[in-house]
Amino acid sequence: MEALVNKIKQDGRVLNQGVLKVDSFLTHQVDPLLMAQIGESFGEYFKEAGITKIVTVETSGIAPSIFAAKELDVPLIVARKSKSVTMDEELLTAPVYSFTKQETNQVSISKKFITNEDHILIIDDFLANGQAAKGLIELCEQAGATVAAVGIVIEKSFQEGRQLLEDMGIKVVSLARVASLDNNYVTFLEGDA
Repeated sequence: MEALVNKIKQDGRVLNQGVLKVDSFLTHQVDPLLMAQIGESFGEYFKEAGITKIVTVETSGIAPSIFAAKELDVPLIVARKSKSVTMDEELLTAPVYSFTKQETNQVSISKKFITNEDHILIIDDFLANGQAAKGLIELCEQAGATVAAVGIVIEKSFQEGRQLLEDMGIKVVSLARVASLDNNYVTFLEGDA
């Protein structure tokens, strides 16, 4: 996706060989016009896939996911990292390791929102080691749902996340694929959509 790649080139900051900071448009401050374009890209790619729901994990996956859900006219389910007092029903839970935060969280979704009839598209802001997506896949599988694919805004292709998910039999669709962050410079591979 050309607009996303250009935004990364313009506003992304390489902190080290493993970390790309995109807080000015995706992970802290959000560019709604870019998120709408991201939603359109996912919507166009998955329009014939029979998606019934989108699942993401809070918080940085919410903005692109809501626009994709709007395009596909399906509900968005947000996996919570901490249980609130209002989450009193039976929960699906799975551990999710965050590469950026270097911590593991138990994420949860109410069982009432995903069924064995659902065809799920998981969307997340980044794909690095694949642990967030793997945890969301586990949540969906606990409910008996089918995971159609994992949609990623920015994939760090030099890390093992894509391979992990593909080895699980999961299709990965990334809009921007970062080949390297060497020498404080972002190089790209061709995106999937």
